[in-house]
Amino acid sequence: MTEVLFYHLERASLEDVLPGLLEKTRERGWKALVRAGSDERAAALDAHLWSYRDESFLPHGRERDQYAAEQPILLTTSPANANAAEVIFLVDGTDAEDWAAPDVAEAKRIVVIFDGRDPAALEAARDQWKRAKGVGHEVTYWQQAASGKWEKRA
Repeated sequence: MTEVLFYHLERASLEDVLPGLLEKTRERGWKALVRAGSDERAAALDAHLWSYRDESFLPHGRERDQYAAEQPILLTTSPANANAAEVIFLVDGTDAEDWAAPDVAEAKRIVVIFDGRDPAALEAARDQWKRAKGVGHEVTYWQQAASGKWEKRA
């Protein structure tokens, strides 16, 4: 089964956290797919990933780009795993919808990043946790400590 990691944002924003997680994904040689909640959000993440740090580069593209299937990191709003990513990031409340679907089962990891300061996002993450666990995925919960480091809580 797929490993599903839940990252509970309390002290940092998605823009602060996502690049580091994508860097770790790429260090392992894995492709990533980032499913955003809207085209506007995907565009904002696209711009951010080009400029988030001067000394780093995260090769990526958008689903509408000519070579989307070849992108090591693909930003999308679609439920399809268009670049055959090993890691699928669900942000902005996006959902796997069917936690038993082949694209979920074939991924090495699903990473759900949610804003713990938003009651609706918190409730949605709880629902996703129950559904992912209910079909047998290995689920873990990560919360940011005061020091900024991620701690496994469940």
